[in-house]
Amino acid sequence: MIAAATDAIPFGPGALVFIGLYLLSMIWIGWLGMRARQENTLRDHFIGGQGVGFFVLLLTLFATQYSGNTILGFSGKAYRIGFAWLTCVHFMTAIVVTYLLFAPKLFKLAKQHAFVTPTDYLSHRFNHRGLNLLATLIMVAALSNFFLAQLTAMGRVVEGLTTLPPEIAFVWGVVVLAGIMLVYETMGGFRAVAWTDVIQGGVLALGFAVLLVLIFKEYGSMEQTTRTLLKIAPEKVLPPKAPEVRSWISYIFLLGVGAALYPQAIQRIYAAKSAKTLRKSLALMAFMPLGTALIAVLAGVTAAAHLAGELKGAGSDAVLGVMLRHIQEQSALGYGVVVLIFAAVLGAIMSTADSSLLSISSMVTKDLYAGFIRPNAGQATLTRFGKWISTVFMIALAALAVWLNNSGTKLTLVELLEMKFDMLLQLAPAFMIAIHWKGMRAGPVFAGMLIGLIFALSFFWVPAKGDGFLTMLKNSGFHPGLYALLLNIVIGVVGSWIANARSKA
Repeated sequence: MIAAATDAIPFGPGALVFIGLYLLSMIWIGWLGMRARQENTLRDHFIGGQGVGFFVLLLTLFATQYSGNTILGFSGKAYRIGFAWLTCVHFMTAIVVTYLLFAPKLFKLAKQHAFVTPTDYLSHRFNHRGLNLLATLIMVAALSNFFLAQLTAMGRVVEGLTTLPPEIAFVWGVVVLAGIMLVYETMGGFRAVAWTDVIQGGVLALGFAVLLVLIFKEYGSMEQTTRTLLKIAPEKVLPPKAPEVRSWISYIFLLGVGAALYPQAIQRIYAAKSAKTLRKSLALMAFMPLGTALIAVLAGVTAAAHLAGELKGAGSDAVLGVMLRHIQEQSALGYGVVVLIFAAVLGAIMSTADSSLLSISSMVTKDLYAGFIRPNAGQATLTRFGKWISTVFMIALAALAVWLNNSGTKLTLVELLEMKFDMLLQLAPAFMIAIHWKGMRAGPVFAGMLIGLIFALSFFWVPAKGDGFLTMLKNSGFHPGLYALLLNIVIGVVGSWIANARSKA
C-alpha cells in the first residue's frame, strides 16, 4: 500500500523486547485486576465496584477519549484537507462541555441506584422495554463500528513501521494486539482496563509531547510548512469557504454531543468515586485537545507539505508511520524515541478498544441477555457469560477488519468514526433533556429515537446527485444525524408536552 514502506528500518532486539514487555505488562495488570476482585458480580467486573479516584479516572477518560482515530485518523485527515481539520480541537473540547450538561446528575443517580450500563438509567427513568431495547441496540451497533475502527488502526500502525508486506503486517497487528486485550480484559474486567489506561494514558501524553519536538526537528517549523503548502496546495492553508464552515459546525455538534454519549464514557461517569473526583477530572479533560488533537493536526499538515503525493485515500491514515520512519533513520536517539511513540500509539488504540469491548459485553449481557432472555440468572453466571461475549465479539470483528482490508473496501478512520455518531446522537433527548425535565414521557422519547434513527440511516441510500429534498440535505455540509436529531427532539418534546396536557385535562 505504501511504496516506501520497504525502506523501513526494522526494530532491533532491544526495541522488540521493550514493546514485548510493554504488552506483557498489560496481561500482568489484568491478573492484578482479577486478584483485586471483591465479588463475582456484574458491577464489580464492569464498573470496578465502589469506583476509582481522581488520577485513575482522569487517565482512563483521557486514554479512552483519545484513540487510534486521534493519532492516525486525525493526522491522516489533516494530510488530506490541511488546516481545516483544526475543527477537531474544537469538537474534542465540546465533548467535555457536553459532559457537564448531564454528567453530574447522572452520577448522582448512578450511585443511588447502582447503575452498570447506560440502559440502567433509561430503565430507571422511563421503565419502557421497547426504549431499553432500541437504545441498547443503537449503542452496541455504534460501539461495534468504533471497535472495528480501532482494530483497523492496529493493523495500519503496524503497516507503517514494519518490513512485512502490508496485508500480512495488518493481520499480525490485529490478531496479536486483539488477543492481548482479550486476555487482560477477561481476567481483570474494568479494573484491568482502567489500570492499563493509566499506563497507556501516561505513555500517550509523553509520546505526543516528544512527537511534536521531533516533527519540528525533522521537517522544520510550522512557518516553513505553511509556506510550502501555500505553494503546492494553497487550498489546505487558505481560510475555509462557506461549505467548510458548515462542515466545521457540523463536526462540533456531531462529535461534541455524540462522543459524550459513548457507553464506555457514561460507564466511567458511573465509576467515579465521588462527584468531586468527576468534576476535577472533567475540568482537566477540557485542556487535553491542545496536547493531542492539535499535535495530530500539526503532524498531518507537516506531512502534507513534505510528503505530498506519497499517500492516497485510506492509505493516508498511515502517514504518521511514514513520518516516524523518516525520524527513525536519522539517529540512535530518533530510533529510541520512535520506539516510545510506537508504544504510545499502541496504547492509545488498545485503551479505546478495550473500553469499547467491555461496554459491548456489559450491555449484551445485562440489557439483552438478562433483560430479555434470562432475567433470573445469577450474578456469577452473567459475569461468565459476559466474558464469553467479549471473546465472540473480538473474534468476529477482528475477522471483519482483516476481510475488509483484504477486500479492497478500505474506509478511512474518520469515515468509520462518523458512521456511528449519526446513531448515537439519537440518544441525546433521553439522556440530556429527560434528566433535567421530568415531563419527558417514554412513548414520545421512544418514537423520536426510532424515527430519528431511521431518518439518519436512510441517508445512506440517498443519491449524492439530484434535485430531491434529501439530496439537498445530504449535500448541505451538515451530517444527516443532526437533521435526524432535530426531528427526534421535536417528536419527543412536543409529544411529551401534548401527553402531559392531556393527563392534566
